[in-house]
Amino acid sequence: MSDAKLTLISHHLCPYVQRAAIALAEKGVSFERRYVDLAAKPDWFLAISPLGKVPLLIVKQDDGTEAVLFESAVICEYIEETQPGTPLHPADPLTRAQHRGWIEFGSSILSDLWGFETAKDIDTYEAKRKALIGKFGRVEAQLGDGPFFAGEAFSLVDAVFAPIFRYFDVFDAIAPARVFDGLPRVTAWRNALAARHSVREAVTDDYGDRLKVFLKNHDAWLLKAAA
Repeated sequence: MSDAKLTLISHHLCPYVQRAAIALAEKGVSFERRYVDLAAKPDWFLAISPLGKVPLLIVKQDDGTEAVLFESAVICEYIEETQPGTPLHPADPLTRAQHRGWIEFGSSILSDLWGFETAKDIDTYEAKRKALIGKFGRVEAQLGDGPFFAGEAFSLVDAVFAPIFRYFDVFDAIAPARVFDGLPRVTAWRNALAARHSVREAVTDDYGDRLKVFLKNHDAWLLKAAA
């Protein structure tokens, strides 16, 4: 069990940062957040981030030294292994391995989502929209009665998918993408995650406005579809 003081290096829109923030909140761990501008990365950040990406978790040791963890999956596993509170991974090794697989599946959805939100023409937009529908169809087939991925217990899989659904809270208010039509279990899961305190608190209040600025800066077709 760790007494380490934790600092989460963040970006306001990064879904991978949100995973770590949600995991920390679910564990009831106090932590500091420090935001960086990824368009103008400061030298101190580049010095400690091997990939030049967020999140980073700075772990202050008892002897005063600091260790830096990078990559959200590594950070979430560290949080799970060192912090008290309700487990976010299943105890059974096989089920735990399956959860890790679905975490990777969530990352693949984020890849499609990037193409969807930055699409500059209708053909690219529709291709990515259909890819997202197909992947969420696979998730629909995996879900049970909820409210979360594995039933009553909130897990790291939930921490991964909550930031994905958050995107669509903004997208659908601009121009409904209808990605979740005919997916009642996914829709119920989305709603349950949106109501979770740890999920709501994982971003700042101006998240939606910041995402809209991002879309405008990328000349997103999504904005044109709303016109």
